[in-house]
Amino acid sequence: MPGRDPGERHRSATSLELLFDLCFVVAVAQASEGLHEALTHGTLAAGVLRFALVFFTIWWAWMNFTWFASAYDPDDVPYRLTVLVQITGSLVLAAGVGHAFDEGDLRIITLGYVVLRTALAALWLRAALSDAARRRTTLRFAVGITVCQIGWVALLALPAAVRLPGIVVLIVAEVSVPVWAQSAGMTPWHPRHIAERYELFTLIVLGESIASATVAVRGAFDRHHATGALCAVAAGGLLMAFAMWWLYFARPAHTLLASTRQAHRRRFTWAYGHYLIFASATAEGAGLAAYADHVTGHSTAPSVLAGAAVTVPAAVFLITVWAVHLRPHHGSTAGWLAVLAAGAGILAATYSPAPPLAAGAVLAVLVAGTVPRRR
Repeated sequence: MPGRDPGERHRSATSLELLFDLCFVVAVAQASEGLHEALTHGTLAAGVLRFALVFFTIWWAWMNFTWFASAYDPDDVPYRLTVLVQITGSLVLAAGVGHAFDEGDLRIITLGYVVLRTALAALWLRAALSDAARRRTTLRFAVGITVCQIGWVALLALPAAVRLPGIVVLIVAEVSVPVWAQSAGMTPWHPRHIAERYELFTLIVLGESIASATVAVRGAFDRHHATGALCAVAAGGLLMAFAMWWLYFARPAHTLLASTRQAHRRRFTWAYGHYLIFASATAEGAGLAAYADHVTGHSTAPSVLAGAAVTVPAAVFLITVWAVHLRPHHGSTAGWLAVLAAGAGILAATYSPAPPLAAGAVLAVLVAGTVPRRR
């Protein structure tokens, strides 16, 4: 398993990577549905906290495999089988999402996550055997991942009262592993390949957002309740999804990534910042579904909370995309001011009669007026 050429021409996602993404859609959908239920029943704090944790496991497992596969992908039988083990782990993780949301039971989701990450540690060990020039880096990845998985398993034995601090410690440890490992040398990842993989996952979470809102609105229409308000939810949801897509794809990410090969801080900011991008896009679908329940009287959440479920994820998506994905392309001060004003306008839409439509209109105006054309 030698390192691949980071300047390889015509590098694109493989069919195995696309299958990997497709199976992760299941976990993303379960996380979105869990947040939707929490918002509908007014359990905001617990729902958001559990969503943040569940989505971290999904995003972190996906992201780590993506960067590994960009640097090392021989596409032989052992590699394929190990990736299929990771896919199996993602499906186990997805099966445990409901228990994590409903009961705070992390056993199944931990099992799936540990299977995912342990299989990746095995791939890093294989890379260490083949790539002598980067052996320190690959061994650090393998050791760091393995130690973290031991920690996640041990966490299940702790009393519930001290489990949350333990989760925080392990998350910090997980996100520190790549920083520590690559301080010994950078892996040969491919800028265009990484950009394409992130773009594909962005499309996945945006698609899940649209799907969640569509299912909720369709169900409400079937009950023949509040047709006018539901039309506003549907129109606003589509407007937001279209604007979010336009915003993210306004600039090619590979040109930014190619400039960060020696700027580790910028690269990690871009890669890690996508947690908020992906999570907020997923949460947007849950928020739209919860607002559809609100306008049809099938939610116990107050109006302000229902509106905030739509506007807060949209504002987080906007600010994060601009900060980590668009601004580094020589973003201007005027652009920042426009984005901040739009973010304030989206949050103010919480108190409007139709928050999805108002927030969608603000995003659309921003895109039309300030987002540069892709070059």
